[in-house]
Amino acid sequence: MPVPTLRVARPTDNLAAVIRFYRDGLGLPELYSFENHNGFDGVMLGHPAGPYHFEFTHQPGHTVGRAPTPDNLLVFYLPDAAEWQAAVQRLQDHGYVPVPSYNPYWDQQGRTFEDPDGYRVVLQPASWKQ
Repeated sequence: MPVPTLRVARPTDNLAAVIRFYRDGLGLPELYSFENHNGFDGVMLGHPAGPYHFEFTHQPGHTVGRAPTPDNLLVFYLPDAAEWQAAVQRLQDHGYVPVPSYNPYWDQQGRTFEDPDGYRVVLQPASWKQ
């Protein structure tokens, strides 16, 4: 059975800063970008072979604000220890500092980082279990 593709779409007031966080810091390749498409600028980031991608958009003149709570999370499960450490190090090398997670569960093994809009990304050194 084919796996559906998931797109997580989110507006931002800080498109360039969000791109730096997810592309450069988190290491997600840029899949597509657009300017002034029906009044929106945007980018899609994700693993080219993955069944998901993230779309970040900005509409000039429109303010969207920050994350509604510190518990709005994207969780990346990275079971390979070297891959997990490299991902944490890449974010830190780009100037992003881990933050305490709102839910202490995520601090037991993982690291939580906050993007420029206040949304949190958890890097979890484990396999995802259903």
